[in-house]
Amino acid sequence: MLFEYLLRRLSLLLFMIFTLTVFTFSLSYMFPGELLTNVSGQMNPSFTQSQQLTEKYHLNEGVIVQYLAFLQRILQGDWGVSLSSGQSVFDHVVKLFPATLELCVYALLVSIFVGIPAGIIASAYHKRWPEKVINSLSLLGFSVPIFWLALLLIMVFCLGLGLFPMSGRIGLLYEVEPISNFILLDIVLQGFPYQGLAFVDALHHLALPTIVLAMYPTTVLIRFTRDSMLDVLEQNYIKTARAKGLNRRQLIMHHALRNALLPVIKQIGLQFSTLITLAMITEVIFSWPGVGRWLIDSIYQRDYPAIQGGLLAVSMFVILANMLAEFSHTLLDPLSRNQAHGKV
Repeated sequence: MLFEYLLRRLSLLLFMIFTLTVFTFSLSYMFPGELLTNVSGQMNPSFTQSQQLTEKYHLNEGVIVQYLAFLQRILQGDWGVSLSSGQSVFDHVVKLFPATLELCVYALLVSIFVGIPAGIIASAYHKRWPEKVINSLSLLGFSVPIFWLALLLIMVFCLGLGLFPMSGRIGLLYEVEPISNFILLDIVLQGFPYQGLAFVDALHHLALPTIVLAMYPTTVLIRFTRDSMLDVLEQNYIKTARAKGLNRRQLIMHHALRNALLPVIKQIGLQFSTLITLAMITEVIFSWPGVGRWLIDSIYQRDYPAIQGGLLAVSMFVILANMLAEFSHTLLDPLSRNQAHGKV
């Protein structure tokens, strides 16, 4: 049964990747301008260069051959050349994506450590004032646009109080060699240079973008955890345990929590893929040097090879994150495999 489920998931993953690559490949024909420039990123090539690029990208052959050559280039890391920088698009993605991933991971950790306990507390005090306060705050956080929240925090904590920096990953006074392109990890690997001041400065730069980015998934996890806990607390085995004299804390910690967190695990994975898209807005406002800001800048600059490569990288990561979340949930909850096969 598990093998059959994995085979179906793998087939779905391959179909989604195929659809994504077809769409990405077709963008070269949809973008305005010369097809050769959109594919290669070479502006105003000479006649000899045009002949070489045409042969390299198989532009004088059929669309199927061009698509297969496109797949081969993607696997080899040849994603074209950026029109604005003249550098490899793949190198840009490799260099900038860790900054986006780092911001999303920290935001997800904040969401987990705040959202899940808050949802548990709300379910434990159902129809009482703690639940009402948590639900009100969660509804407020869910309704506030992240760009408005980001600007508000900048105005209060950066311009008003001067507690946090407005932009960047680390101050200009500190030089940290990009080993992994994860700023905190690089500082740790280099032995906390500047007596640990660089690490503290990096945390200050991370604080506001992380809070802003974590706001939406935190509210979702609060509401999802609360609803899941309330559903589990209404099950018969919980009522039996309550009839045996167990208090509410014992019911939640020893009986309800494990089963209630199973659907929450899947939701965590789905929220991580959502964070990748929300990070684009956050990176632009806080000038965070990630792939989201680079992709937005490429759109403004009409850098078509960069747009194509950025969309491919972000979309591929979202697909893989969703599939990993689905697989993790199914692996931990065998009942979901039966439901996936239409069994009860």
